[in-house]
Amino acid sequence: MADDAVPCPLCGAKNRVPRSAPGLPRCGSCETALPWIVEAGETDFDEVTTSSILVLVDLWAPWCSPSVTMAPSVVRAAADLAGRVKVVTVDVSEAPGVAAKLGVRSVPALLLLRDGQVVDRHIGGVPGERLDGWIRQAGVATRG
Repeated sequence: MADDAVPCPLCGAKNRVPRSAPGLPRCGSCETALPWIVEAGETDFDEVTTSSILVLVDLWAPWCSPSVTMAPSVVRAAADLAGRVKVVTVDVSEAPGVAAKLGVRSVPALLLLRDGQVVDRHIGGVPGERLDGWIRQAGVATRG
């Protein structure tokens, strides 16, 4: 998959954000940290979730109403915590092996990974304000 173009939240410049890379994505014009949201599947999950910062994995399915309802909160968390959290979304309909590997049997499911290891998980929908609190509680505010 190609890198995705992301507008800078500060200056609006469009930037290419890599799916996987050392360091953090920053705006080429003003150096502001950019939201880092990528999709992953069976073949690239391990590569995409390898990161120097906390990774929020959103396991979802298009047929799951709570998954679809929660998606804007996940995107908002990525924007609010730009430079401190990488968000990786996985459509379990397309990548059931990822869910099986992680021991997830129902969606939506959110996992926090640090250095490739699961440090916390939440099964079921989470309102936006609780999602941010849950991520921050995992130590994102003091790391990354």
